[in-house]
Amino acid sequence: MTFPDLMDERQARRQFVRRRQTMVFTIAISALAVILVVALVYVLGALGHSTKASKQVKPNYGVAVPCPPPAGNTVFAPDKVRVRVLNGTNKTGLGSAVMEALRNRSFNMQGTGDFPTKTELARTEIRFGANGISQAYTVAGHFNDAVLRMDTRGDDLVDVVVGATFNDLIPEKQVPRVGKPIQAIDGCVADLKNMKNLPQFAE
Repeated sequence: MTFPDLMDERQARRQFVRRRQTMVFTIAISALAVILVVALVYVLGALGHSTKASKQVKPNYGVAVPCPPPAGNTVFAPDKVRVRVLNGTNKTGLGSAVMEALRNRSFNMQGTGDFPTKTELARTEIRFGANGISQAYTVAGHFNDAVLRMDTRGDDLVDVVVGATFNDLIPEKQVPRVGKPIQAIDGCVADLKNMKNLPQFAE
């Protein structure tokens, strides 16, 4: 073998080694990328499932709520629902702003005031009595994170107690339409006799 032939062989060998190393690195990086993608999909999927599970475990944020009554279990026309707004936050004027927003949607507004509490209410509550269940569901359809909470009142007045998480009403296009059957909350209580330890209604 001549000297030039030996040089060519060495160069070819080096090129072969480089190509092989490049191929090995490419395969390794591709495998790592696939593993990373699979891991991300698994983690995000697990997070999504856990979020859905938590929502299913605690309908109405864990507060017991009656089912819509057998009679009159359709969405009310707003002007047929008497609503009062109480400000449960330390934000001055928030109650009045929510009252005006609901009035603009034709609810029969009964005024506004401050909710008697020493601490700021975290989440908005829709408070109602046994005679205002469908009305309360109707009002709740305009909020995206409100809690339905039944108390001992005897009339059909619905109180919206504004909480700190309130941002805005649901767009009117997304609100359940008047006359449509009310969508019951999962796990709702069918017999009102089973609604125990109700909060006392304060005038």
